[in-house]
Amino acid sequence: MPAYIVADIEVTDPAAYETYKPLASAALEKYGAKVLVRGGKVEPKEGGWTPARLVVLEFPSAEQARRFYDSPEYAAARAIRMRASRSKLVIVEGA
Repeated sequence: MPAYIVADIEVTDPAAYETYKPLASAALEKYGAKVLVRGGKVEPKEGGWTPARLVVLEFPSAEQARRFYDSPEYAAARAIRMRASRSKLVIVEGA
């Protein structure tokens, strides 16, 4: 069953965030992620939620999403992202 990482990211240090992108992309490729949404225009409709930068990643399974998130390949990228942004992130299983 597919699973998704959904992240709402507010970039606070754009220069540092640029160093995150290639590291994250390499880890995403290694762990079989498919980028479905990455920072496109958001049109709020309900609930007052206005994500700054919405990211949706598809993985073959929740286990693979966890492997990616916890991987040594993503650890350095994650540390940069955490310094360069404020983020909310979840892993959710698909139907």
